[in-house]
Amino acid sequence: LATRIAKRTLEHLDLVRKSLIPAILLGIPLGVMAFRRQHFGKAILAIVGIIQTIPALALLVLVMPLVTALNLPSLGVGSVTAVVALFLYALLPIVQGTYTGLAGIEPQYSETAEALGLSRPFKLWKIELPLASRNIMSGIKTSAVINVGFATLGALIGAGGYGQPILTGIRRADMGTILEGAIPAALLAIAVQFVFEFVERWYVPRGLGIQAGK
Repeated sequence: LATRIAKRTLEHLDLVRKSLIPAILLGIPLGVMAFRRQHFGKAILAIVGIIQTIPALALLVLVMPLVTALNLPSLGVGSVTAVVALFLYALLPIVQGTYTGLAGIEPQYSETAEALGLSRPFKLWKIELPLASRNIMSGIKTSAVINVGFATLGALIGAGGYGQPILTGIRRADMGTILEGAIPAALLAIAVQFVFEFVERWYVPRGLGIQAGK
């Protein structure tokens, strides 16, 4: 049992890792772009919002033909399909968190930076992103927890993970097998929540953390 759970845990974490990291790398720049370019930003927020409204199972079905057309048999069609779907699902909280964080910065900070003649890239990296970091981390944390739950559906297309024993248990009407996947999945979601809360305390500037605590 322990060996099976360990194997499924590695498969599940692999799905989450392969989808969440690209979502972070793309989602934060998209959030910045949505803030900088308001008209274009509305389209970005609308698109990622529409993706989020698509039912998880339907999204898997929609993504599968695209993955099959790319012809990546070495990676496994089911695994790649699950990763792509998870990636798309993870975008909205990260994009929205970045946009909300930047939009919530008080105007005097930008005015002061402009008065000092700071370049836009410097202002973004050293002032705006740190001030928006609490919202950004909140979006990433939300995406990570969502992905842990959504990844269980990957078993329907052969992606493995905790969804495999859940699916097998449903077919056999075996509650013990279902719990073999459901309980570790729930515990992993809780663990991910705590890990990102720890990272948030380390990453978010102390002053913002104190203000949030109030």
